[in-house]
Amino acid sequence: MRLTFDDVLRHLGEFGRYQKWLVFVLCLPGITHGIRMMISVFLLNVPDHRCAIPGYDNDTYDAQSDNHARLINATIPYVTRDGKLQLDSCHIYRDDGNSTSEGANRTVVGCQKWVFDKSVFESTVSTELSFVCDDAILATHSQMIFMGGYFFGAFAAGALGDKIGRKKALYLCILFLTIGGIILNWAKNFVMFVILRFINGTSTAGVFTTCFVIAMEIVGPSKRVWTGVMVQVFFAIGMTILSGVAYFIRDWHTLELAMAVPVGIFLIYWWVIPESPRWLMNEYRDEEAEVIIRRAAEVNKVKLPDKLFEQQTTEIESHDEEPKGNFCHLFTTPVMCIRTLIIFFNWLVVSMVYYGLSLNSDNLGAGSLHLNFLLVGLVEFPAYALSIGLVNRLGRKIMHCAMMIIGGVSCILTIFTILYADQSLQWITVLLAMIGKLGAASGFAIIYVFSSELFPTVIRHSATGASSSWARVGGMIAPYIVDWGKFVGGDFGRALPLLIFGSFSVLAGLLALLLPETLNRDLPETIEDGIKFGRKPVGHRQPDEEEKQRGLPLLSLPETTDNDKKQSPIYRKPSAPVTA
Repeated sequence: MRLTFDDVLRHLGEFGRYQKWLVFVLCLPGITHGIRMMISVFLLNVPDHRCAIPGYDNDTYDAQSDNHARLINATIPYVTRDGKLQLDSCHIYRDDGNSTSEGANRTVVGCQKWVFDKSVFESTVSTELSFVCDDAILATHSQMIFMGGYFFGAFAAGALGDKIGRKKALYLCILFLTIGGIILNWAKNFVMFVILRFINGTSTAGVFTTCFVIAMEIVGPSKRVWTGVMVQVFFAIGMTILSGVAYFIRDWHTLELAMAVPVGIFLIYWWVIPESPRWLMNEYRDEEAEVIIRRAAEVNKVKLPDKLFEQQTTEIESHDEEPKGNFCHLFTTPVMCIRTLIIFFNWLVVSMVYYGLSLNSDNLGAGSLHLNFLLVGLVEFPAYALSIGLVNRLGRKIMHCAMMIIGGVSCILTIFTILYADQSLQWITVLLAMIGKLGAASGFAIIYVFSSELFPTVIRHSATGASSSWARVGGMIAPYIVDWGKFVGGDFGRALPLLIFGSFSVLAGLLALLLPETLNRDLPETIEDGIKFGRKPVGHRQPDEEEKQRGLPLLSLPETTDNDKKQSPIYRKPSAPVTA
């Protein structure tokens, strides 16, 4: 039976000094990922604005003098918005030219030039490229295209990582993310902006998913949750850093450069991050894997057998004859197909709810946009604390289901406070929405760990990437659901997005109950392992004294019948048992 990396980890240690150092290094790009995913809140912000007065070259949003104020009142119509009389943002008076008295027979028409309130932002992409009025939907489209890039990048980087290795895929994504982020500063029109945003979405997806996969593959079963959640914690740290930097930098060009240039630091990872030894062993590159494993053993101060892979010559020689896993194998059996579809749906929903609620940060009633955004980021820390504290006790399945249902029910309950409670009780709406965000953030952290443990090693990177791609579908849908509520209008329009988010969250949580538990289980290596996972116990036991002394790896696996082998797309060929 072939030696697996989980066997090695029982000698190496599940979370020694080497793994702690490597996980920390892999978590750092999560900061830039959080920034890149949320920077659109500031780049695409639309400040208060009105039409520019024709012929007034130095027109500004704020009145410069009494004469300027009178000219604004005579030129810009007033409309009722949010119960208040305010200047129209998109229309201007035009005299017909046939009137016999001043101000008579004027018509209201749209305008092509605007002036913006600069009390919050000096400039944004929306102000420079005029994503306002009839073109306001372009801001939503640009966010959808960014998520489309993430969709493509998560899937492509996953397939690339399974093909050429995690390290090479990670480095390519870091390179593209650095270049794309810097060049974005010079986008002069909508087409150029969305192309570069698509590239940024593709590359940041590759960086995050690849770092996550390497981190998950280097640690043992008991530390996967902690590792997976810590990656998410660094995402939240990125959000809080972004809120602080954006508070002091109000020009989008300077903000984009300030956030993009530091990504170049991670180019040194080529000399810092090793290839995943689990992937190398799965590719039968045992000599390369052994170099990394022995380096880890040295740092962990653990002694390994002198000839770790000595008895695997026969199987290495015949590995080319074995079919390898590919993405299509996820759908070759009913068991894998149903599990995969449930996982994809949970990724889609948790992302839709997470980003949908984040888009409502302006409605928290806490004052400035920057403070509101900071609060949305801070609520994620208790969510991750709950995940770390409970998921190893309750299990992945129960914890994920509970957080999705709690968050979903909280969102659904807002319909009662919005429709039937007076203004003095609207703080309850905010509280329920924040509980919904907490549930979504916790569910996001858990589904990363849960799904990566369910997928076999031969396709883990590509399958995790595909799952993350479906999350981006949810991210693409979310802004349109929010806009749908604005289109409906009124109190029900405010409640509609939350009602949709909550209903889908509850449904996803209930479907997750059909998945097998992965707590303290060895990761499935082949497609056959994945099919049997949760149906029969797989090898996971403590070594006896004789095995400890002889240094034997634990290879207790379920018995496989000839009929099972014929039905499975991939299975291990029998070989001589491994001995010390």
